[in-house]
Amino acid sequence: MSLYGNRGVHGQTVDTIARRVLSGTLPEGATLDLGELQEELGVSLTALRESLKVLAAKGLVDARQKRGTYVRPRADWNLLDPDVLRWQFSAEADTSLLRSLDEVRGIIEPAAVRLAAARRTDEDLARLDAALEAMSGAGTPRAEVDADLSFHRALLSATHNELLDRMQTVLESALAARDQLVHGTADVSDDPVPSHRAVLDAVRVRDADAAEAAMRALLDKAVTDEERVRPGSDGK
Repeated sequence: MSLYGNRGVHGQTVDTIARRVLSGTLPEGATLDLGELQEELGVSLTALRESLKVLAAKGLVDARQKRGTYVRPRADWNLLDPDVLRWQFSAEADTSLLRSLDEVRGIIEPAAVRLAAARRTDEDLARLDAALEAMSGAGTPRAEVDADLSFHRALLSATHNELLDRMQTVLESALAARDQLVHGTADVSDDPVPSHRAVLDAVRVRDADAAEAAMRALLDKAVTDEERVRPGSDGK
């Protein structure tokens, strides 16, 4: 998942600058004052430049002679990078990213679960059972998030499609941030296990139609959960 954040001075420096870019505090086209940043963050110029190299690799900043280091246009950002997804979730003031995630999941996961129903192995079922058991026994929001990620990761793996399996690297950071938002504030009496169990039961008996229907119901429930915690929502 995330490569940066709370990993010493280097990770914290990358994290801080990235969040400013994603939030718009450092707007597109803005030139970074390296001396000011160095003093504010309390890091060496070498450490600062190394951090900027990380952000440059993710398409957030670039450097040119005479112009210096500047924030690149959003169109150049690697929005599918796991770290960029995580930073954007932290920086977004509105719900546009959640809506985008819902749309992507609605395209990918119902189709993926049909393949999983057709191709799953006993090993795949064991992983899904373990994730569901962890979800059932989760005693904290963090444990519930981890179990949910494990379940959806196992579903993508059960497709036995290498490219779909790699989609977990795209979805996982966004799902983790989304789950932390929902499970950290939603009604704790709302049990996620039945909706996930319905998906697993259909995959187990290789019923692709039922698996797709159960996944669409799960995703509809996810949207409802998000609506309860979105700014301005009355929780209904």
